[in-house]
Amino acid sequence: MQSDNPFTREYFDGMFAADPDPWNFETSGYEQEKYRRTLEELPFPHFRRALEVGCANGALTEKLAPRCGKLVAIDVVETALERARTRMAGQPHVEFQNLYTPYEVPEGPFDLILLSEVVCYWDDEGIDIMAEYLRYALEPGGHVLTVQYILETGYPKTGDEAIETLQRCAGPGFTVVKALREQAYRLDLWRYLPDAV
Repeated sequence: MQSDNPFTREYFDGMFAADPDPWNFETSGYEQEKYRRTLEELPFPHFRRALEVGCANGALTEKLAPRCGKLVAIDVVETALERARTRMAGQPHVEFQNLYTPYEVPEGPFDLILLSEVVCYWDDEGIDIMAEYLRYALEPGGHVLTVQYILETGYPKTGDEAIETLQRCAGPGFTVVKALREQAYRLDLWRYLPDAV
């Protein structure tokens, strides 16, 4: 059951109906630098099966795909996914799914789950649901990489609150590998080692 969080499927559908690239993923220098840093901080050069949550029009998906044997990229907005599918045509190892996370999620397991600029949209209930999913969907030894804007927004949580809440809800078994801060975003890499608890 979904909470009263205002950031619904209809909200995001409306954003992309008004502008096919509402955050300028394809043209923003900030986004391009953030994508570069995201890929740079991945723990391995290649992943067997990765999940990208909130892929939008596929701007980051395109850069991540060469490092994945299989990449599942999900988003709540079907029109954004249509652009992403066009961008990645001819790359059968990339699968797109129209899902409203954290309430709708794909089957695991994954050795990498990327949460880039999505956790701040979830309230406590949503973050708790995602934390439970991470424990279920990650392979032992797998990684979670979160990238989150940390300046002021009107979202349910600030970037710092969102990531700290997710880490607290995820509980033992998640080891912090990296915790980096830039001027406008933070990047956190965790490894899942359930047997170490």
